Amino acid sequence: MKILVINGPNINMLGIREPDVYGKNTYADLCEFITRSAAELGVEVELFQSNHEGDIVDRIQAAYGNIDGIVINPAAYTHTSVAILDALKAVSIPAVEVHISDVAAREDFRQISYAGMACVKTYKGLGFEGYREAMKFLAEHAGKSAE
Repeated sequence: MKILVINGPNINMLGIREPDVYGKNTYADLCEFITRSAAELGVEVELFQSNHEGDIVDRIQAAYGNIDGIVINPAAYTHTSVAILDALKAVSIPAVEVHISDVAAREDFRQISYAGMACVKTYKGLGFEGYREAMKFLAEHAGKSAE
């Protein structure tokens, strides 16, 4: 199974950006955690991060026919991007939404998730562990689909 992990704007600033909300670990730490977790789960993983909405849409579209599952942390685009929602719907690849912080306990504007409308599950507030749980869910979901 091949999983694409997409991280949106400002995730590359982990460790610098609001460490009281996102922790002190860096984006490099996150990438290492995801890669190690994927190996433990026996799945192949590809990492992608962009601060640009169109690049994220392009990468989702390029996943069609090449990727078995998507883990996506759209970051700020969670609450604004119908384009990312439409891209996820267009490719029909099982997707899981992840948020490092618990967005449900944050500002009112963070309560709407457009991308989440196209996802089969959401993990929020688990820190980096949410990425492992999302990959695990997709691997198990794929196993059930194959039966």
